[in-house]
Amino acid sequence: MLPTSEANVAESSNRARDHLANERTFLAWVRTSVAIVVFGFAIGRFAIALRQLARFQGQTPRTTGLSVWMGTISIFGGVALVVAGLVRYRKTRAQLEEGKFEPAGFILDLVTILTVLFGLALAGYLIYVEKSLA
Repeated sequence: MLPTSEANVAESSNRARDHLANERTFLAWVRTSVAIVVFGFAIGRFAIALRQLARFQGQTPRTTGLSVWMGTISIFGGVALVVAGLVRYRKTRAQLEEGKFEPAGFILDLVTILTVLFGLALAGYLIYVEKSLA
């Protein structure tokens, strides 16, 4: 059995490790959120650039409103994701302090479902655009 001071050091080390893991997980949420926001901006901006190019060439631009809306949804989704990550981080931090950690449940299911739906919507839109240009 460890003496009391050694047990406190080991417990403190485990506590620090748990909190650092929680912070790394939060930073992964932030990284993912930033990528989604940038991706949404690129989708929206690319659609606007194509419309401006068509006007510059004297052509009647096709509507790109759906691309702009998908980009906007992606940006708002990225913002919502970082908020969800912060909520999860704070909840986990409080649970670690109390010594009773509960794994994430609903939020991970929700993020997965929304990601799948948005991905399918983007794929459907690309197929629609490809067929309309043919």
